[in-house]
Amino acid sequence: MKVSFLDLKRQQAEIKEKLLTTTSNIIEEGWYIGGKHVTQFEHAFSGYLKAENCISCANGTDALELILKGFGIGKGDEVIVPSFTWVSDAEVVHAVGARPVFADIPMDSYCISGETIANLITSKTKAIIVVHLYGIPCHMDPIINLGKEYGIKVIEDCAQAHGASYMGKKVGTIGDAAAFSFYPTKNLGALGDGGAIITNDATLAQTVRLLKDHGQKARDEHVAIGENSRLDALQAAVLSLKLSYLDQWNDERRRLAQIYLSGMNKLDMKLPDNGIDRVFHLFVIQTALRNQLRKYLSEHGIETAIHYPVPIHKIEAYQVSEVLPNSERAAGEVLSLPLYPGMEDAEVEYILDHVKAFMSTGK
Repeated sequence: MKVSFLDLKRQQAEIKEKLLTTTSNIIEEGWYIGGKHVTQFEHAFSGYLKAENCISCANGTDALELILKGFGIGKGDEVIVPSFTWVSDAEVVHAVGARPVFADIPMDSYCISGETIANLITSKTKAIIVVHLYGIPCHMDPIINLGKEYGIKVIEDCAQAHGASYMGKKVGTIGDAAAFSFYPTKNLGALGDGGAIITNDATLAQTVRLLKDHGQKARDEHVAIGENSRLDALQAAVLSLKLSYLDQWNDERRRLAQIYLSGMNKLDMKLPDNGIDRVFHLFVIQTALRNQLRKYLSEHGIETAIHYPVPIHKIEAYQVSEVLPNSERAAGEVLSLPLYPGMEDAEVEYILDHVKAFMSTGK
């Protein structure tokens, strides 16, 4: 048996006819940028999250950068970011002229915490970017308290956590603002790129709406120096359609993850927390035998991935002097196993059998 790490065609097949109708309607209407479909998606997504404002944009990286710009963060400022995450979280800080300050992760989690952040706060700290990595919500209360104590903005990166909750609230509605990505592999994915900013801050919402569309208040009325970061009508219409399936698909991810978890609970490896409110964007295990296990699985037709093999503070472009042992260890030991809507139980069982076989011998 061969098992792909990800097969997006299976998920699309479930709604193929609806996708074709949606695409055809957009072509017939002849309105491809902005318009009613973008507005409808923004209203639908903010309604799903129970947030006051959704501002769509071109991608998740732009969403983060627009938030920083909207809060006036720039040269001379510092922004605390996790080192164990995708590079965008540091990239956007540099893009606005500020300096990323890298935080380690706790031993028991892949998400930064109030404890790993607290000692990094200085008079220059203007924001904290928290990442709900792998679909696992960060423990937000201590971070929110730090933000209030020091007057620091808390920005949620929800690119891997569409539909996850923390203490009864959807992630993305807990901090001062949040960024979502709709890259095709996400739990809520477009057929191309897309992103959104979520906030209950009316001033920030107004500012980022200007910035993402060339600083225009109205056509040719430029009141700010902006950029071009717009969600197109086709992607918006596709996302509106897919949003109605998001909870169903997240439940399917949880069900498949439970098969893995039930079969691995006695193995010598770190398993993802199975909290009811996480959404399993990825199913990630951690073992010191990661490289050997990955090779073994590949030899048996099982594709895997590593998210992420190098913490940002060790990437050549960002290399700094900090030593972040937990991030460095995780980067050397994590392995992502296949998990996605449309995956068959037999495929999960096949992977599980081979993981157990390898771990029983270590070779």
